[in-house]
Amino acid sequence: MVLLLTAGTSIASLDIYSDIGDAIRSGDARAVARYFNTTVDLTILNQEEVYSKAQAEQVLRDFFSRNTPKSFTMIHKGVSKEGAKYAIGNLVTAQGAQYRTYFFVKQSSGGEVIQELRFEKQ
Repeated sequence: MVLLLTAGTSIASLDIYSDIGDAIRSGDARAVARYFNTTVDLTILNQEEVYSKAQAEQVLRDFFSRNTPKSFTMIHKGVSKEGAKYAIGNLVTAQGAQYRTYFFVKQSSGGEVIQELRFEKQ
């Protein structure tokens, strides 16, 4: 029974990567924001700010409106020594731009949340 719980936990943990990846791929800021912590470190290009969940959603919505996602590919997923989960992906937009995308996920009382999200032009 412990093995089943562990396996279920691992599957649930992997789902956050898929859910966030799918939301980025579709340009759905609201779906990404569902995973935001109450405050989020959001970096788009060279502009880095700490935003409230609602502010970060709006900034991300603006980014997606100017950079319509065409595809998003997850390149790497992992866990840091401190236990924080992270993923690296590549976002290609309809405008032809490519962005290396990073997100860091931490455990909170309400579940796993995005602590940091970055889009860096390649």
